[in-house]
Amino acid sequence: MPLMKLCSALVAVLMFFAGSASALTDAETAALKRAEDYLNNLGNMQARFLQVNPDGTTHEGELFVSRPGKMRITYDPPAQMLVVADGKWLIYVDKEVNESSYLDLGDTPAGLLLKDNMSFTDKAIKLRGVKLGNGKVEIAASQAKDPALGKLTFVFTEGPFELRQWRVLDAQNQEVEVTLFEPRFGGTLDKKLFEYDKPADERDPGRKGD
Repeated sequence: MPLMKLCSALVAVLMFFAGSASALTDAETAALKRAEDYLNNLGNMQARFLQVNPDGTTHEGELFVSRPGKMRITYDPPAQMLVVADGKWLIYVDKEVNESSYLDLGDTPAGLLLKDNMSFTDKAIKLRGVKLGNGKVEIAASQAKDPALGKLTFVFTEGPFELRQWRVLDAQNQEVEVTLFEPRFGGTLDKKLFEYDKPADERDPGRKGD
């Protein structure tokens, strides 16, 4: 076979398998719809959590979520960390050195969990995979504008259908796993949970230059 025809044939085969991999079964499509409905009706939630870090170390703490856009992660001592999503920023606070970092929420995997009107067919979301089995539904996704920023895998349990875990794979290919325990849904949460009172001398993240 001439080289040109061989290359064309290989490209055709690769395109066929790429298309097949992205096609969803009826069961996977139904699972995506259940996940969308669940997230869009989640409202307020609080839970204990166990976080497993890439090096195998663990942290525990309390999680508060108020969709859309708001989240607070407080860590039990001796950890000196705090994470707050205020609707615009994802703020990581290192209490040990009294420093904080701001990331645009829409540029982070957490933005997928907190997104208003969540839809896995949204052009702003890149669906990375759906896995069914063992009483679980796993859905992996990333921000479409830059998938390299990280991937979030939602893990839902069946019967009842609930979000019980997520895994975040960052740009350095390091994965953090968060498992939820004793989740409580609904009710009211203090709005101050989703505010971060930065020190007076801390630079405004919205400023450009000095």
